[in-house]
Amino acid sequence: MSQSGASRLAGSPPLPGGSLLALLAPEPSPSPPSGTPSPGPPPALLEGDWEGREELRLRELEEARARAAQMEKTMRWWSDCTANWREKWSKVRAERNRAREEVRQLRHRLEALTKELASLRRDRDRDRPDERPPRPPPQPSAGSSPADGAEGDAGPEQEPVRDVGAEVPQKAKELELMENILTSKQDESWEQRGPRASFSRQERSRLLWEDVSVVEEDATKVTALKLRLDESQKVLLKEREDKLALSKNIEKLEGELSQWKIKYEELNKNKQEVMKQLNILKEIHQDELGRISEDLEDELGARSSMDKKLAELRAEMERLQAENAAEWGRRERLETEKLNLERENKKLRAQIEDLEEVLARKRRQTASALDTDLKTIQAELFEKNKELADLKHIHTKLKKQYQEKMAELAHANRRVEQHEGEVKKLRLRVEELKKELAQAEDELDEAHNQTRKLQRSLDEQTEQSESFQVQLEHLQSRLRRQQSTPLFGKMRSTRFGPDDAGDGTSDPDEDEDLQIQPAWGTLLAPSWAGGETGGVRRKRMEGGGAKVKAAPPSQNIPYPIEPSPWRRILTTSSSRAM
Repeated sequence: MSQSGASRLAGSPPLPGGSLLALLAPEPSPSPPSGTPSPGPPPALLEGDWEGREELRLRELEEARARAAQMEKTMRWWSDCTANWREKWSKVRAERNRAREEVRQLRHRLEALTKELASLRRDRDRDRPDERPPRPPPQPSAGSSPADGAEGDAGPEQEPVRDVGAEVPQKAKELELMENILTSKQDESWEQRGPRASFSRQERSRLLWEDVSVVEEDATKVTALKLRLDESQKVLLKEREDKLALSKNIEKLEGELSQWKIKYEELNKNKQEVMKQLNILKEIHQDELGRISEDLEDELGARSSMDKKLAELRAEMERLQAENAAEWGRRERLETEKLNLERENKKLRAQIEDLEEVLARKRRQTASALDTDLKTIQAELFEKNKELADLKHIHTKLKKQYQEKMAELAHANRRVEQHEGEVKKLRLRVEELKKELAQAEDELDEAHNQTRKLQRSLDEQTEQSESFQVQLEHLQSRLRRQQSTPLFGKMRSTRFGPDDAGDGTSDPDEDEDLQIQPAWGTLLAPSWAGGETGGVRRKRMEGGGAKVKAAPPSQNIPYPIEPSPWRRILTTSSSRAM
């Protein structure tokens, strides 16, 4: 509708009368060629006054057109700026959501890896005492001390991953020691058997049985030691495989940690870019607010000029009403003069009839004395004819005056009818101007509300960006503190022992610091989404009264760009002029 009104305004030809007031102004009444002059002002002065008014109104019309075109350009520019601003904010919001999703995924992955590492540590600490080979029985010989030393080395204080290659020769040495002990025992038994050869057969059999039992026990011990050696070798192979797997996991975790550091640096760079864009958008927003304030000042100026125009129109209407009342008084005066002329005509006709009767009666009376009184009668007749000619001349003059008065009366009636139509048009135009004034006030209120909303949303965005900056700095300090500590809790394991190193408990402050609060959730959400705007519905001017209705709450809808009331005034005036 605004585009059609603008095109109609641009394509409308200039008005012949200058403006709407030139069309509504009464035409100068023509003065009669004879008789009484009209009581109106002189035509020369009236024409000069109207020419000056027409020039002034033409100039005002051109200024109003230029102003309307400028306001239309500014509104179009403002709509383009708001569209660009929304597009930029949508891009920033998408980037922020993507970065937040990546951070969330990395955090979940880190938590899963830390849990997996803790479970691996617990499994390793739990399986380490179970897979330890059984302790050999204590020997009274000198070989018991290295066995005890080897058993002491394989205690809970030793890590299975460390010194895996050094345990194999220790086990071999232990096996050789056991074999040497057995051979030495056998030699001792045979040496003891020599001096006791003279014993009886029962004693020899008993000694032989004891030697056999000792040999069997030693054989069982050797088999047990071999089994322990095999088991220890299997455990060593398994621990070596676990060590390789753990080294691979450590390398993988180090690679992922380097990738996370790179991604963290990228996130920092993206955050700096986003902050730069936010600063640029803040500057653009401040410039737009300045332009909006200037536009509002222009609107206030236009409103004041429109109030002046309304005051001029009211004064013009009062003047037209006064002229209408004067015309009505003139019409009544002309009617009274017409009645007086009719009475005079009746009197003159009666006098003519009386004179004719007197002449006829005198003719009848003076028929006998015609000769004597002929001269006197001729003289009287000549005088009467002269009087009659004078009366006829007066009658023609009165008739002309009557015709002129009738023409003036008809012209006055036409002008009265024309003034009545113009008064109706002026009333309709005043009502339209009242409606347009109400619409302009509604648009101004909506613009004020939008500016307040934009200022409020800007304050919220600044607060949220500050809170996000504080949280990000806290997270950076937390990450630096974590990087300064040894990897995967080595210092904790060496300080508190293997039982305390893999308990899987963490500091609640660390868990609280590792959580990233999503402060950007409401950073880019428009504050007008779902909020109520204190807009006012357009005033409906009915019967000189104005009713104001509250508008429903807007749901994330920007205020509409409507045409200026001046454009509507000019379009209606141009359409009426055409």
